[in-house]
Amino acid sequence: MSNYFKIIILSGSLLLSGCQSAYYATMEKVGVHKRDILVSRVDSANESQQEAQQQFRSILAQLSLLIDFDGGDLSTQYEAMAQQYEESAEIAEEVSARINAIGNVAGALFEEWQDESEQFTNAKLKRQSQQKLRETQFRYKTLIRSMRKVEDRMQPVLAALKDNTLYLKHNLNEKAIGALQGEYKSIKQDIEKLVVEMNRAIKQSQKFINALEVS
Repeated sequence: MSNYFKIIILSGSLLLSGCQSAYYATMEKVGVHKRDILVSRVDSANESQQEAQQQFRSILAQLSLLIDFDGGDLSTQYEAMAQQYEESAEIAEEVSARINAIGNVAGALFEEWQDESEQFTNAKLKRQSQQKLRETQFRYKTLIRSMRKVEDRMQPVLAALKDNTLYLKHNLNEKAIGALQGEYKSIKQDIEKLVVEMNRAIKQSQKFINALEVS
């Protein structure tokens, strides 16, 4: 069984205990080390960001349809918009949770690495290990900064979408559509910037994984 599937199978039940150290110890017993878990979690965060990209594009398309509304049942349009907003908020929470999960295992990995590097009796090997640790920590910090930028950009987008969804709910008429038309350009620009930031984070993630796997 591959490490990836071991991680998937064991993670659910072990994480319910709420004890990360016990989780890591149990995973190591089946041959899955913190480095493997870190790679898996970065992959998972990438998947969530890709899903978020699709979702934010979807809600932008829904908003575009709404501002072009030319008659009919406006309440149906509101319900579709509200559903899109809820799905966007959920995927944003998932992205944040997966970024936090990366931080948890990275901290444990670096602490273990530092402790083990102190155990070398060969000075040259010790220097090499500590140098590799510093390089990996630097790449990790670059990765997390990129992911946190994505997280930060999502919040104002969600806030604007929520405001407009609520306004539509309270004003199911042409006046509401007119107000949304005024907001659409700004929301569109913010979503486009968010998608660009996500692409950067995804590329940074792949660089980090590639470097970690060959180190």
